[in-house]
Amino acid sequence: MKIVTILGARPQFIKAAPVSRVLRKKHIEMIIHTGQHYDANMSDIFFEELNIPKPDYHLGVGSGSHGKQTGEMLIKIEEIVLKEQPDYVLVYGDTNSTLAGALVAAKLHIPVIHVEAGLRSFNKKMPEEINRIMTDHVSEFLFCPTDTAVENLKNENITRNVINVGDVMYDAVLYNKELAQQKSTILSDLGLEAKQYHLITIHRAENTDDVQNMKNILEAFAQIEETKVWPIHPRTKHKLAAYGLSVEKIPNLKVIEPVGYLDMLTLESNAKKIITDSGGVQKEAYFMQVPCVTVREQTEWVETLEAEANILVGTDVEKIVAAVKKEVRPVYSDVFGDGKAAEKIVEAIERA
Repeated sequence: MKIVTILGARPQFIKAAPVSRVLRKKHIEMIIHTGQHYDANMSDIFFEELNIPKPDYHLGVGSGSHGKQTGEMLIKIEEIVLKEQPDYVLVYGDTNSTLAGALVAAKLHIPVIHVEAGLRSFNKKMPEEINRIMTDHVSEFLFCPTDTAVENLKNENITRNVINVGDVMYDAVLYNKELAQQKSTILSDLGLEAKQYHLITIHRAENTDDVQNMKNILEAFAQIEETKVWPIHPRTKHKLAAYGLSVEKIPNLKVIEPVGYLDMLTLESNAKKIITDSGGVQKEAYFMQVPCVTVREQTEWVETLEAEANILVGTDVEKIVAAVKKEVRPVYSDVFGDGKAAEKIVEAIERA
């Protein structure tokens, strides 16, 4: 069996690592890296740390408008897929890389495998929501991380080859958690003590593309007196500069460059709370049993809300500050599976 895997962004590298490990024991996998995340700290280091084989193709698409970025990917991915003639095209999550890979395969009548299918925020203003809906509707195999995702697909009349395998990101966390403890020196490098800081990640377009949202977020950070660590996304950094917004006067804020996966796991697991707009980081917070404050109006990961492990606050300054100060006692469960999602995915494809 020959599979072409499409990757382009940090969360996809993490999701791909456990699946590629299992897949390559018996089958051929060709990896296409679209270059959607083009910063070395957001891309190359993940291949090294996670032991993902180097991409067979690197498209170097980089940043741009959604149409321009997706269009370039469509052209370049199609050329490679026509050359390689795979049995399946495998995509992850909800990025422009995901949609481009799925559309190319569907139009060439090559079955699409979608890992992390069925997620819905029910907000079609989010580009990710459009990407995941369209990908799900052209996919042959839909591997869901939760029962909620299965139910979402059922509500859209998608029931064939829909399987709840659990979350591959949980596989990755379990596999790499001990390695991170052994190898990462990020806490000592930054002079941090466990549970004495809050971790920040902000990158979603709904926040970064709105100057008022970013002003509110920075104001909230200024009102949070405790130590805060912010590995800043290149796009967020660029947007702040374009808006003329500075973080220099925010007290007790350490703004650092993006970090590798092992350093990120260490920062997450030792944080007092995590403040984010990332879907992947919300889940990693849950896996690490660290309370999360999500700077969005909706989340695909409703299970984290139900467990009271996550609080949605939007970009309201008072809500952000109050949620960070709030004492919570989350209840964690195995809602995201047993850490063997990758094996279940490969077994299901082999049975087809």
